[in-house]
Amino acid sequence: MAIVLALTILIVGLILAFKLSQGKSTKKKYIVWGTTTILIMTPPFSWPVSILFGISQGDGFAAIGLMMLLFPLFFLIGLVTLLIGIFKKSSTNKSI
Repeated sequence: MAIVLALTILIVGLILAFKLSQGKSTKKKYIVWGTTTILIMTPPFSWPVSILFGISQGDGFAAIGLMMLLFPLFFLIGLVTLLIGIFKKSSTNKSI
């Protein structure tokens, strides 16, 4: 039941991020997707994947080990995406 809740949060967050980034500049898209990756995607994705892996292996330490790898990895990916969006220069040349 908890895994279904985590996956529901993940799907709703992805849909919300997609809607927020539609029609925006590249800079805003990077900021939206970086924030989404850090806050919305990382916890509900790394937890069920780790738990399901631990169940399949029959070892709780495998689940914790995988979670300790996935959580910082996805957090860093989101942080890099967010920083690219923050420091990306906006194009001032707006040709029609």
